[in-house]
Amino acid sequence: MHHKFTLLYFLIILLLGACNPFDNLQKGNFHNVRKTGLEIKEALPVSFFPRELAIVAAGDSLTQGVGGSRKSGGYIRYLEESLEKETFIRKASFENFGVRGNRSDQLLKRLENKTLQSSIKEADLIILTIGGNDLMEVIKANFSNLRLDHFQIGQKVFAEQLQDIFSTLRHSNPNAPIVLVGLYNPFFTWFADVAEMNQIVDAWNGESKSIVEQDGNAYFVDIHDLFLSNGETLLYTDYFHPNDRGYQLIADRIYELLDEQVLDSLND
Repeated sequence: MHHKFTLLYFLIILLLGACNPFDNLQKGNFHNVRKTGLEIKEALPVSFFPRELAIVAAGDSLTQGVGGSRKSGGYIRYLEESLEKETFIRKASFENFGVRGNRSDQLLKRLENKTLQSSIKEADLIILTIGGNDLMEVIKANFSNLRLDHFQIGQKVFAEQLQDIFSTLRHSNPNAPIVLVGLYNPFFTWFADVAEMNQIVDAWNGESKSIVEQDGNAYFVDIHDLFLSNGETLLYTDYFHPNDRGYQLIADRIYELLDEQVLDSLND
C-alpha cells in the first residue's frame, strides 16, 4: 500500500511539471504570450489634457478695474470667462498687478519688484494697460496753456519709457506673448475740439504700435474706436474710466486678437 501511494505521488508531480504554465516564459518562448497593451492610433487632441494658463496683467487703473462693479480687474473677469470656454484651457489664472494712477515710469519702477518679476518669469501671457495717466499728466501740467507740442514731447517721453518696459519684461521672460492695450479718448466732455484730441490719442497709439511691432512676439489692441460715439454709455460716472459695458467690450477686443493670433501658439 505504501509503494502504491509513493508511485501515485510521483506520477502527479510529473504531470504538474509537464503542465507548468510558466515553463514557456522560463525557456524564453515569449511569442506564445498574448499582448494586451493598448496602442494609440493617432495623437490625442490638446483638449484631452486641458491646461492652466498663467497670465500676468499689469499697468494702471484699467487693469485694476476702477469704474467696474466687479471687485477686481475690470476687463479681466470678462476675458477670463471667454478664455475658459476654450477646450484646451482648464483655468485662466490671472495675477493682477494693476495700480490706479500709474504712469509708464511708475510701472517701470514696479517691475523691479521681486514678486512681480517672479510672476512675469512664469507667465504664459502678459497683458499691459499703460499710457492713459501719462497723457493725463501732460494735460494737468499744461492745463492753462495747452498746446500740441506739449503732447508731442509727452509722447516722446512715453515712448522711451514703454520701450524700457518691454526690454525689462523680455529680460525676465523672453518667450511669453505680450499684449498692449491702446489708449482711448475720455476727454470729449472736457475739450471743445474733440477731433484734435482724437488725433493726439491716435498718434500716441501709433507710437505704441511701432514699439510693439519691434518686439516680434507682441500684439497691440486698439480700443479707441470703441469709445467713439457708438450710441452706448461706456464710461463710469467719473467720465474717465470705463463702466462694466466698457470693460466688457475691451475684454472682447482682447479675446478677439488672442483667438486670431495668439492662442494657437499657446496650445503647443
